Amino acid sequence: MSIKSLIAAVCGTILKVAAAVFIIMLIYRGAIMAYDYGYRVFEEPAISAGEGRVVSVTITEDMSPKEMGQLFLSKGLIRDDRLFVVQYYCSEFRNNLKTGDFELSTAMTVEEMMEAMTKEPVVEQPTPEDMDALPSDVTDPDNEPDGDAVPEGAE
Repeated sequence: MSIKSLIAAVCGTILKVAAAVFIIMLIYRGAIMAYDYGYRVFEEPAISAGEGRVVSVTITEDMSPKEMGQLFLSKGLIRDDRLFVVQYYCSEFRNNLKTGDFELSTAMTVEEMMEAMTKEPVVEQPTPEDMDALPSDVTDPDNEPDGDAVPEGAE
């Protein structure tokens, strides 16, 4: 065996071992990422602990899970809109979601948010009768006392 063929055999073996190590590392990292993502599907913690921040969202009938995930992500309720889609399809509440305005909190998990959306919306739409009434901090100028009138008991 000549020196050239021996060097070629050693280099070939080194390249095969390096390729095998590289492939094993890719498979290992892919498995770790897949496990983490799968774990997050069922155990994703809420955005914030404690009371959290209450956010109002409007769910319409024609919204897809992807659109809901993008809405929740833009409102700061979730970390990953693609993960939300997977959680949506794995949820037992997906067939019972209602449409309307909902008050959700950053302290809620996705499962708790979906459970809250199975109940009737908590934010009520103003009725035309309510729109005619003045807010409590605004006074009606027709019912204000005259500036020239003397207050009772000050005569």
